[in-house]
Amino acid sequence: MASFTNQAHLSYNGRSVASNVVTGQMLSPLTLTKTAVVDTYAPTDTVTYVITIVNCGATAYTDLTLTDDLGAYAAGGQTVYPLSYTPDSAVWFINGTRQADPTASGAPLVISGLSVPAGGNAVILYEAATTDAAPLAEGCEITNAVTLTGSGIGTPLTAQATVTVEAQANLRITKSLSPAVVAENGSLTYTFLIQNEGNLPAGADAAVVVTDTFDPILRDLTVTLNGEPLAVKTGYTYDQTTGAFATVAGQITVPAATFSQSTETGDWETVPGEAVLTVTGTVG
Repeated sequence: MASFTNQAHLSYNGRSVASNVVTGQMLSPLTLTKTAVVDTYAPTDTVTYVITIVNCGATAYTDLTLTDDLGAYAAGGQTVYPLSYTPDSAVWFINGTRQADPTASGAPLVISGLSVPAGGNAVILYEAATTDAAPLAEGCEITNAVTLTGSGIGTPLTAQATVTVEAQANLRITKSLSPAVVAENGSLTYTFLIQNEGNLPAGADAAVVVTDTFDPILRDLTVTLNGEPLAVKTGYTYDQTTGAFATVAGQITVPAATFSQSTETGDWETVPGEAVLTVTGTVG
């Protein structure tokens, strides 16, 4: 809502007297709102935004432009964007009827050629993907604002939406063996690297379990977790007849990743938390 002030002056007999200052407010017939369909995000995620423009006036608005800053902020001596518009994702509706897709591009994102009929509404939807500049540590947020400008709009309208990074563990596992060539009755070691790229640790309550069926079957197992021995039954189970191996739920925990932002590019870098499980046995 825009405010305005003005003051009168009275002149007489070479003198001038000022009146009091009056203040008023100019109510725009347009309202602008912005919402995110889902209010959380994750790495390489896509966020869908809904922009609603309502015109309660008797005059239509045409040739309007919507600008989204995509959450821009300063880092590494430059402007970085934690969101990137997904090409060709913008669609819009007037009073519920889909229109020809608008022109949309850039960072900041500019969507042009919009209109809102008298007593009607326009709804614009588009997607934006998270980038390497999106912060991932627990509690971080992306707030991006849209601004509506155009003929007949004196003071630009603004609206914003905030999405919060998902608080979660994000695990992956890599398996390797040594040596790659082993003789019968020789010793073989499997190494399982478990990495957590999430911002929460995978604790005992996550019930992490590693299962495998060794072929060839191993005997006389030695099992360690982060260099510490695991005991059969309490730390793992193994069927030497079938080669079926499994850790006991809750034995493996994996710390959260750590995050740092490059002072040169503004990109966030992730160092995964890790746990290492090794299984050594005799072949055959």
